[in-house]
Amino acid sequence: MFNIGDKVPDVLGTDQNGKEVKLSDYAGKTIALYFYPKDMTSGCTAQACNLRDNYHALEAAGYQIIGVSVDSAESHKKFIQKNGLPFPLISDTDHKLVEEFGVWAEKSMYGRKYMGTLRTTFIISPDHIVERIIGPKQVKTKIHAEQIINGE
Repeated sequence: MFNIGDKVPDVLGTDQNGKEVKLSDYAGKTIALYFYPKDMTSGCTAQACNLRDNYHALEAAGYQIIGVSVDSAESHKKFIQKNGLPFPLISDTDHKLVEEFGVWAEKSMYGRKYMGTLRTTFIISPDHIVERIIGPKQVKTKIHAEQIINGE
């Protein structure tokens, strides 16, 4: 589990096209690494579209957005295409990243318990240090870009 002040390894995983995603590929950028539960669901679509709609403002503020879920690369491709997403989505089907970042946890819906991804965003400095964590109870899907930029 990563906390504020921890150094994040360079290699994060592979994206929707099977390309290795490394922090060093975004030299000088602050990374907003956002973990979300599932492609094509209402909350995750609202969050992704908010980041898409504010992508230029995020870039201008020095951020690179990278999404992560346990969905397949094929699912990510469809999600990106359907919503016109301009940022990569890491396919974490082996749960390596969600477990490493401590966002794979027991959840509950309608009394049923199951394991899933806690919606969480890690703000990672250009030197790969976790600067800020926007936790599951803090993420607001419809204004997430604003939260990232304004340091909420």
